[in-house]
Amino acid sequence: MDEYVATVSSETATDNKAKDLPKTTNLIEGIDYYLENGNYVFKAWFHLKRGHCCGNGCRHCPYGFKKI
Repeated sequence: MDEYVATVSSETATDNKAKDLPKTTNLIEGIDYYLENGNYVFKAWFHLKRGHCCGNGCRHCPYGFKKI
């Protein structure tokens, strides 16, 4: 997954193949997120599976959104 994520740019993120995977409510630590000081930090793979930017300026946003 990390190799695939590395090939995705902000220009190609909305057309990525991960968004077409079956939806699931089960998140996997280390793949979808990691814990930092007791907080969930969502990884780029989680955002790609969602299929769109939420606009919150997430640390690992593959869509290129930057919070100002």
